[in-house]
This record gives sequence, C-alpha cells and structure tokens, in this order.
Amino acid sequence: MTSKTPATRRVLVAKPRGYCAGVDRAVQTVEKALEQYGAPVYVRKQIVHNTHVVKTLEERGAIFVEETEQVPEGAIVVFSAHGVSPAVHQEAARRSLKTIDATCPLVTKVHNEAKRFASQDYDILLIGHEGHEEVEGTAGEAPDHIQLVDGLQAVDTVQVKDPERLVWLSQTTLSVDETTETVSRLKARFPNLIDPPSDDICYATQNRQVAVKEIAAQAELVIVVGSENSSNSKRLVEVARDHGADAAYLVDDASLIKDEWLDGVTTVGVTSGASVPEELVAGVLARLARHGFEDVEEVESVHESVRFALPHELRKDLRVTAV
Repeated sequence: MTSKTPATRRVLVAKPRGYCAGVDRAVQTVEKALEQYGAPVYVRKQIVHNTHVVKTLEERGAIFVEETEQVPEGAIVVFSAHGVSPAVHQEAARRSLKTIDATCPLVTKVHNEAKRFASQDYDILLIGHEGHEEVEGTAGEAPDHIQLVDGLQAVDTVQVKDPERLVWLSQTTLSVDETTETVSRLKARFPNLIDPPSDDICYATQNRQVAVKEIAAQAELVIVVGSENSSNSKRLVEVARDHGADAAYLVDDASLIKDEWLDGVTTVGVTSGASVPEELVAGVLARLARHGFEDVEEVESVHESVRFALPHELRKDLRVTAV
C-alpha cells in the first residue's frame, strides 16, 4: 500500500462533484417560483434527494407533498427533477393546478425513448431500482411495455413477448459498471437486444464515478457527502470501495463522520453526490482539518460545462414580470 502512504495527512477532493445541471435547475426552479409567486409553493416529492436542500427550501416556504392530491385545488405545484408519469400530469390538470415541471431534461429523454419504443410495440427492459421515483415516472409512460430489471439477479427472471423486438433503457443515476454488466448478461439471454440511441446514464453520474475512481485508488478512506435516498450518492460509495479505497462511507454532513474512521488513515478522498450543495463539502473539509488533514488537493478528472434553462412555464412568467 505504499502508493497510499504520503508523509502528511492529506485530502483528495474529487472534481467534478456536487450539483449537476439538472439538480441546479430544479433547485433554482423552486427558489424562483417562491420569488415569483410567493409562498407557499408546493413540490411533489423531494425536489432533489438531499435532506439539507429540502429543509432549506421548506424554511423559505416550499411545502413538500407525496402526491398531487395533497395540493389544494388551483395551487402551484413543482414536479421534481426525477420526473413523473402521465397519470400525475392528468391528476394535476383535473385539480386545476398550475404545474411547473422541473424534470431533468436527461430524464425527459428517457421518457421520450420509452414512448417511442412502446409506440413501435417493443418490449422495454428498464434497468433501475424498484420504488425509485425516476423509475416510476418512466415506467408510467408505457406500463404495458416496460419491465423493470433491478440488478443482475433479476436478469434470469425476465420474460418477453418477442425477443426480436426488445430494447433496454436505464435509470439515469446508476453505476456505469454495474449497468454495463447487467446489459451484458441480458444480451447473453437476448442476443438481439437493442441499445438505446444514446447513453441513458447521465453525464454527471458518469463523471462523478470517474472522479471517485481516481481518488479511491490513492486513499484509504473515501467520504461521500449525500443523503441515503440519493441513488447516485450511494453508487459513489460502491464505486469507491470497488476501486481501491479500504473503506467508504455516505454522510449527510460533517456531523456524521466518526473519529474512528480516521484512525491510521493518511489520505482521505472526499466527493459528493449530484444533489449536494458545496457548503456541505466545505463542512467535511473543516472537520477533517481539525483532525490534522490540512493538505487539500483537488483532483479534476473531467471538465463540466453543461447548463439547462429553467422550465418554460416559469420562464414565461418571469419574462412577463420583467416587462
């Protein structure tokens, strides 16, 4: 382990980390809606999977609900970055809600692929995690055509109508390596399985996994900042463990770091999930500095410059106000 034992205690901070373009867009959507329309603004599900972000928006007047039926008739509701099914849009229309759709454009792309393949009578194997909001939204686009494949163990139980008309899609926040392995096993069963026209796993998920691999190879310990219900954050922990780190842990914030994790450690890797604000990473670095990890180096693996415009429903009203 000589490659992991520098003379001083140090921290390797992954870049890119934290907010992706879709999360930044979704959080800004709620913030701008509160400024434009005033509180309360309702949000169906957590706007992004981070407890600190949700709490901060609640303090500003956002009200988070589980289902659209909990929103008062005629009120404003924001749909989260994870997307919703057509049934949710229909319920919102029935209740005369003013909807602002903050679905990440990359999730919308997967929805459109599902609709297109279903219209051509393909069976669709959706690789993802059961119960995840993104999976529920995508599956709702074509429930009669979509079958969930939740991990390698589910491949052997897949049943299809016509193996010649079969395509796979995926949740955008999965482990790249695990998804590749799942697809390989599916193709061993169904040689004519069609790939989606472009990669479904989002650029930010892939970039953060590439970055954590680089720091994990040099660190005994990797700390991933993110919430337990964040799929992409949990995948970062798995990737770190699989690519060299002796230990890796998921923490919501610095207060959850245990001192014993640092015993005998000389190099700590730090990264954060795609829905994590940077101040939470700063808190972790401050906590580590108090334990002697004052040498901090940022390791950039991929440059990111992606930006998404705010939802058109909100942009329209913002323009009217500006005029």
